[in-house]
Amino acid sequence: MREKLVLERAREEGWALAFNDVRLRPAHSEIMPDEVNLETMFSRNVGLKIPIVSAAMDTVTESRLAIQLAKLGGLGVIHRGLTIEKQASEVAKVKHSLHGLIENPICAKADDTVLSLLNSRNEKGYSFHSFPVIDDDGKLVGIVTQTDVLFCRDYNQKLGEIMTSNLFTASKGITMDDAYEVMMKNRVKVLPLVDENGKISGMYAAVDLRRIMDGSAVNYNLDDKGQLRVGAAVGVGNEALKRVKRLYEKGIDVIVIDTAHGDSKGVIDTLKRIKNRYPKLDVVVGNVSIGDSAKRLADEGADGIKIGQGPGSICTTRIIAGVGRPQLAAVYDCARVLEGYNIPLCADGGITYSGDITIAIAAGADSVMIGSLLAGTDETPVEIVLAQGRQWKSYRGMGSLGAMKQHKSSRQRYLQEGRREKDLIPEGVEGLAPYRGKLEGVIKYLVGGLKQGMGYIGVKDISELRENTEFDRVTNAGINESHPHDVNITEEAPNYRGR
Repeated sequence: MREKLVLERAREEGWALAFNDVRLRPAHSEIMPDEVNLETMFSRNVGLKIPIVSAAMDTVTESRLAIQLAKLGGLGVIHRGLTIEKQASEVAKVKHSLHGLIENPICAKADDTVLSLLNSRNEKGYSFHSFPVIDDDGKLVGIVTQTDVLFCRDYNQKLGEIMTSNLFTASKGITMDDAYEVMMKNRVKVLPLVDENGKISGMYAAVDLRRIMDGSAVNYNLDDKGQLRVGAAVGVGNEALKRVKRLYEKGIDVIVIDTAHGDSKGVIDTLKRIKNRYPKLDVVVGNVSIGDSAKRLADEGADGIKIGQGPGSICTTRIIAGVGRPQLAAVYDCARVLEGYNIPLCADGGITYSGDITIAIAAGADSVMIGSLLAGTDETPVEIVLAQGRQWKSYRGMGSLGAMKQHKSSRQRYLQEGRREKDLIPEGVEGLAPYRGKLEGVIKYLVGGLKQGMGYIGVKDISELRENTEFDRVTNAGINESHPHDVNITEEAPNYRGR
């Protein structure tokens, strides 16, 4: 990225700027906002259709939000305050929610009862209804669909008694296009794939293939098998390796080593161990705020770096520990030091308005990670509460006292794993986020603001925004002038809330 005069001078003189300290200069434009391309990368091999990633927080990201965000083009990172099995299950729900090629379909045995299948489906939260049925040798003998179960009068019957055994199948290795043609021609909802020994080796589902083939899923963030992408957070040490093993088995797209201080021996050792065991699995590492720290992680094999120490709305690290850097300075410093590395950077925290996304990317980020602006949406894993005559959702920092009491992972994240409960030092707070409705509406305004900014600057994609944008330093008077002033707001805009 080219040198930004205002940011470079501040960097040289030791001034650490925040998003509110600057604004972007408009420029001659031949680009309309709706013409811009927002595709970018979260890590070396994991792309995004929009540069938005959800925070790995227990009040923000589990499977429901991750599914919806991936359908909107972003990426959800499942938090690690869950048991290993529960986190793996949440990842599986995302991967199974939309199917291109299902490499490892969930199978049932012919001797299983209908009741046991239904119980297993409910327990594991599967959203699909069709299950290949195999014999004791693993050979495909039939399939059980929602229709088969619907017309079953006795749930104690064996699956072998109600399954459809006259199947259309295809050979392992068939392309998605050819599979779709077979399914359309023969009017079948599922197409199992079998190897030369008759064993199940994959499956296609018509309802999902149709979305992919007819273009209705064109804006989804999909892997090369046509499944939604998802990330998951891990910590350090042996427990992290155990998590990665289960997450890898579930088809995870990217691992995020999620710590408050990424430039530490435990993090680097864990990064090396994961990359050694799973060389093709992308690992994003964080958090850091110094260019030299980002370089150290890059040199040790990180596939992406997460930037931010203390910018979150519920984080108190800078106040309690006296450590951290304003987010704009952190992003620019890391981007300048890593110039030429081709390692994507994610700005984690500090996003208050959609314009902050434009500023963060212009400073060198490839994507942003957001918690608070998503916390009030329907898709988060917490209930709506009423307070002060309004609807809210609980939102807390993973360094808050409540999170650290509840989750071992939170204590580990803030380097307090061995402390007794009464000795914990919180680095975050608990609060309420205003209820915002569906995630889709929030993302629409965040993405829309970014597009508007790119239109003003005259850049057609994320790469140009990083390269061809200049900054102005603004005073407090400039910030006050930027916000609505000298009026009483009678109608709040859905994408703006007063200071």
